[in-house]
Amino acid sequence: MPGSVQSIERAAAVLRLLAGGTGRLGCVEVANSLGLAKGTAHGILRTLKDVGFVEQDRPTGKYLLGAGLLALTVPRLDPNELRSLALNWTDSLAARSGETVRLGVLDRGAVLMAHHGFRPDHSRKVLEVGARRPAHACAMGKVLLAYDAAAAALALGQPLPEYTPWTVCTPRALTATLAQVRRTGWAVEAEERAMGQAGLACPVRDRGGLTVAAVGITGSLERLCDTSRAPRPALLALVQDAARAIERELAAGG
Repeated sequence: MPGSVQSIERAAAVLRLLAGGTGRLGCVEVANSLGLAKGTAHGILRTLKDVGFVEQDRPTGKYLLGAGLLALTVPRLDPNELRSLALNWTDSLAARSGETVRLGVLDRGAVLMAHHGFRPDHSRKVLEVGARRPAHACAMGKVLLAYDAAAAALALGQPLPEYTPWTVCTPRALTATLAQVRRTGWAVEAEERAMGQAGLACPVRDRGGLTVAAVGITGSLERLCDTSRAPRPALLALVQDAARAIERELAAGG
């Protein structure tokens, strides 16, 4: 039985990106959001334009959904469904890392906690499913903003609250941070929302390459990061493995 066609999956991801955003996107923004080469993104957009699925705004050169898809409705993956599919892997990550695990999605510019796996010890814990976190000040939020150009543009156009002296709270600093996330494929949060606390996160993508969630761990700065505030490689590898496993689960379930 023939396998899936990558070009079609990528085209579908482009359409979902344009449908789920709040504004028009340029070719570079589409490429960055989906982790594609600029030439690849341009070819997909040109083809979708030719068949009427996207339109190009003449003054800005940016793209939006075309008249051929006015009735298209592509909802984001339901957080409860996402939690159900990822549960085994997030619990495994908590057990292997010894840290708190969170799975999050973007919701109105903030990170909505779809799942919260407790650190496997006897400390007092509070369930945070449904809680919201500022996207610019946590590792999961940086991942989600890095691969969603429309959400990033909204964040950069608003005041960014400063929670600690380490918070990334200027447009220039956040832009550089998101570019770094796209280069590495992961994000670190070192005392940016609370002193003494850190986080690591990686994107969770669907079959077409669209980032639908972020998975990560949080804990003390000294456990998660080295003296240079960089993530400890062994823990980062565990988060990366969990993200890939959840992606396989999404592909099998979708």
